[in-house]
This record gives sequence, C-alpha cells and structure tokens, in this order.
Amino acid sequence: MSAPNAPKPPNRFGSVRPKPISLSAEHLVRSRPLFEDEGWPLLVEPAVEHVELVSWAGSQRGEVERLLLRHGAILFRGFRVAGADEFEQFARAVSPDLLDYRERAAPRHEVGNHIYTSTEYPADQRILLHHEMSYSHNWPTKIWFFCAQAAREGGATPIADDRKVFPRLDPAIRELFTRKKVMYVRNYGDGLDLPWQDVFQTSEKAKVEEYCRRSYTEFEWKEGDRLRTRQVRQAVATHPRTGDTVWFNHAHMFHQSSLDAEVRASLAAEFGDDIPRDAFYGDGSPIEDAVLDEIRRVYRESAVTFRWQEGDILMLDNFLSSHGREPFAGPRRILVAMAELYTNREFC
Repeated sequence: MSAPNAPKPPNRFGSVRPKPISLSAEHLVRSRPLFEDEGWPLLVEPAVEHVELVSWAGSQRGEVERLLLRHGAILFRGFRVAGADEFEQFARAVSPDLLDYRERAAPRHEVGNHIYTSTEYPADQRILLHHEMSYSHNWPTKIWFFCAQAAREGGATPIADDRKVFPRLDPAIRELFTRKKVMYVRNYGDGLDLPWQDVFQTSEKAKVEEYCRRSYTEFEWKEGDRLRTRQVRQAVATHPRTGDTVWFNHAHMFHQSSLDAEVRASLAAEFGDDIPRDAFYGDGSPIEDAVLDEIRRVYRESAVTFRWQEGDILMLDNFLSSHGREPFAGPRRILVAMAELYTNREFC
C-alpha cells in the first residue's frame, strides 16, 4: 500500500496534448486526370477531411487560374458543397464579379445573385456541344456548373477540349468559315422561340434597338410585335491569354439541319424564312448540311462524358472547352454561374 503523500507515478500519456496538424493550402487537395487515357479533365478532390472549398479557392485563386488555363476544365468533387449559396461563394472566390445572362438563346431562371438554372430544354432532347454565347459579340470567359440534383438516368454534361477539336476539322471547312464567318438570323415571336423580352431582358423596344446598334446587329420590327435580328459573328476565336485558336460558333446548333427532319419540314412549310433561328455563311449564302454534319461528328468524337455526382462543380474556360447535355429521366437540377466578359472588338 502506498504512503498517503507518496508522489504519483508519472502519466506518460495524459500530459501529452494533441498538436494541431497544419497543412498548407496546396496540400489540402489532390488532383489527377478524371480519364487517364484522355488526360482530361482535371479532377480535384480533398486530400483530407472537411476541406472548405470556398476558403481553399480564395487562398489558391492564382493556382486555380493556372490549372484552368492549362487544362481548360476542372471537376471539383467530394467537397460537400451545401447548395446554391455555397456554389456562388466558390465562384466568386475565383471571379468576384459574376455576370448576368443577356442576349439569351435558351430559357433559364435566376435562383440566386447571378446564379441560374441550366438550359431548360425538354429532358428527352440532346443539347449539342457548344461554347456559351458564341453567337454573340461578347461572352463569358469562365463558366461553372453545380450539380444540386443528379438525374436518375442520363443527364450527363459532355465536354470537349477545343484545342483538340479545331485541328480535327477538315482544313477546307476551317478556311471557309474563318474567311466568311457566320451569320445568325433569329425571329422572335409566334411562341416557337424565346420572346424578345426574355432574350434582351427588357420590354422596352428602344433598349433593344440600342443594344442591337452597339453590338452591330441588324434588327427589324414586324407585325404582331415580332422582331427579326441578323448578325455576323466570328467562326473561330483566339484565347486572349494562351493564344490558342479554337472553333467558336453556334452554326451547327442554329442551322436548320440541327432539327429533326420532320420538325424542320414543318417549320419551313409554316414559316418559310421566318423560322425561329437559322445560320448562314457570313455573306448570307447557305451552309451545306454535309458541312455541319461533319462539324457535329467531330464534336461527338472529341467529347468525354462523366456521370454527375451531387455536389460536383465543373469549371470551364469557355474558350478552351465546349459543353452539351445528354437526355435524361427524372428530376435534374444543374446550376450555372458565369464571369469575366470578353468582348470581340471586331464587332464593336
């Protein structure tokens, strides 16, 4: 039995307090290609538990920029992004000034401060690969997609590296479009396309006319409060920082050949030249269906597709990467943010 005042044996463990582990921001995540055979897109995941993506992105903004310019597409996965608010915070951590959505080509709804739903297009229809707003004289340089709810079936967002798309196109097609450019003709009204009030985000005709003049867009008001616009835009674009030349237009999407044959015939029979949208060479001459079929083929063969997981954020350089959408079944909710407006001075 120990004496009452005998010293206690030393506690070899109780006096040792755990030391906080200090990791530099660059060691909080790990990265690798999502598809090894393609080497693209870049997948970024947490290397330790409970990484706060917004804080990490704010401290590593320069590194995110560098990776995006190198890879063109980054998929952030496994960070437990809580919802639209945290998605917005992440996007603003990289690019503080998010853009609104003007000169629209598809229906969307704003669900936050410059946070929008993805294109609200029938679920059974495919959206072809494209660059956001490449039909316009200006467009976002960066675009983010956030998976709030993955579809039960399908609903993938295929993406393509346009540094690979451009050289795969027939040189004769590249030369022809580069020289002639693309003309887009849109007819707003009759309930078949977006009303001009939604496209230009105003109900005042004077503001529409002002926008059209500033963007070198011809306009014509027609009977029944309808509007027709005609604009010549680029077919290719050069990245302002990397110098890469990429295929950059909506010709293969706006042209009649993108429609189902039956729908195309029905629209032509009912509206003639006033179909909702169409594309021509920049001099107004028709683009051959076979040429556009070839462009769509190259996009299909260049695309990679991954299955969305809830909480995923896909960040694209809108020059270097194009995106689309596969048909789907069941509820699907993908949110979008855009930033860093680029203006093509050739059309200003």
